[in-house]
Amino acid sequence: MLLGAMSAVALQTDRQQPLDVKADSGDGTFGDGVTVLSGNVEVNQGTLHITADRASVEKLDGKVRLVTLQGAPATLEQEIEEQGLVRAEARTITYQVGDGMVNLAGEADVTHPQYHITGDALTYDLNKQHFQGAGGDVGDGRIRIRMDPEVVNEADPEEDGDGGEN
Repeated sequence: MLLGAMSAVALQTDRQQPLDVKADSGDGTFGDGVTVLSGNVEVNQGTLHITADRASVEKLDGKVRLVTLQGAPATLEQEIEEQGLVRAEARTITYQVGDGMVNLAGEADVTHPQYHITGDALTYDLNKQHFQGAGGDVGDGRIRIRMDPEVVNEADPEEDGDGGEN
């Protein structure tokens, strides 16, 4: 199921910021290759904040290419221009740094200021705030979306010029 693109975008400066990663322990290389981090893993990039129990960070040509985070659950939060905070969680979060794509797998749950979406697998474009999702074997195997309707407030009878009389 493909969901329409939202007009909101992540803060423009987020993707230009360095990735700051913290963990209780790590094993890997400072050069190209994979570094494995475990225990209270935190990844920050501008307003993007991800937490997990374990992560692997893949570097190529001296730049972080892919971060895969696992947790019970792993969580992601990011500020959205003019709208507030998006919060996502799943058992596995894969962040493709170069193109801003995030894959959520295993009991994925996303709360956006305008909607709430759950499913087994969701793909989230940090640049466009666009989701694509699929149900899975849990529950009835369907993706679930809750959106707030636009509500038009009826005019106050005392404000329509006739003092509330018809």
